[in-house]
Amino acid sequence: MPRTAMHASWLLRLRASLACYALLGVPIVLLGLFVYLPVCWAFSKSLFEYEVGGVSAFIGMANYIEFFTADPTTYVALANMLVFTLAAVLIRLTVPLIVAKLILSIPSERWRHVYRVVFLLPVVVSSVAMLLIWQGLVFSHQGLVNELLQYLGLGALRRAWLADPATAMGAVIFIGFPWIGGFEVLIYYAGLSAIPQSVNEAAQLEGCVGLRKFLLIDIPLVLSQLKLMLVLTIIAGIQGFQNLLIVTRGGPGYATFVPGLQMYYNAFSYQRFGYACAIGVVLFGLIFGLTILNMLYFKSSEDIQATA
Repeated sequence: MPRTAMHASWLLRLRASLACYALLGVPIVLLGLFVYLPVCWAFSKSLFEYEVGGVSAFIGMANYIEFFTADPTTYVALANMLVFTLAAVLIRLTVPLIVAKLILSIPSERWRHVYRVVFLLPVVVSSVAMLLIWQGLVFSHQGLVNELLQYLGLGALRRAWLADPATAMGAVIFIGFPWIGGFEVLIYYAGLSAIPQSVNEAAQLEGCVGLRKFLLIDIPLVLSQLKLMLVLTIIAGIQGFQNLLIVTRGGPGYATFVPGLQMYYNAFSYQRFGYACAIGVVLFGLIFGLTILNMLYFKSSEDIQATA
């Protein structure tokens, strides 16, 4: 190839590369401005006694020491967070998977499509509206649960479920029953659908059908989806507080209080932004550590096949 032709080809490749880098540069700048910069700001301000509009005073690790040793709500909030997270993990790794398997077992493709749409439709409903419905129409004093108990002759069990410390946590966990989220169902359905037909045929020839096939073949082959849902559920369980803020505001007492609410109240109610940043950094470290452990020790189906 002549030198001039090579030079022209190199210029064309360079121009195309520069165009790609330029297009990628815009989202990278926005990502850094609205994601990474606030994170770095939170890390730095966690070392200060900081109030918006006031003067920052460097206090070193005092905020972290207060969080772990002096704040009386810390360990109550962490215990509640652990219960909520474990309940969410148990629910999101079982119920949607079973529903996805039931949908896939329907012989008609048309009806499988119908059921996928039916279970996906609730995703478009506002989560705030759903929470308010559960709060006002299901768990209120004249709500569905209490009226059902009265109808069954169990009126003595009626109570304000979200206002009773003995039942508030269980009531919050029960919100969303039967816990069939469209997102989770679709993720598991995609994983089950990707199982090769040859595997299903071999299992049928060997007499491995029904529940036995589901436990011994289907679940090991959707471990990648289970791993994904585990990571997302842990992240949501540790840092989430919006639902509790709407439904119970952490009450009654501290029955549903979690670190996310502790961070929110310190930032926007008490104007202790430095302390709130320290709580956020602790939650970040907890999420990061658990995610690393999950990536290392929770094997996906691809990891198992690679080591087989």
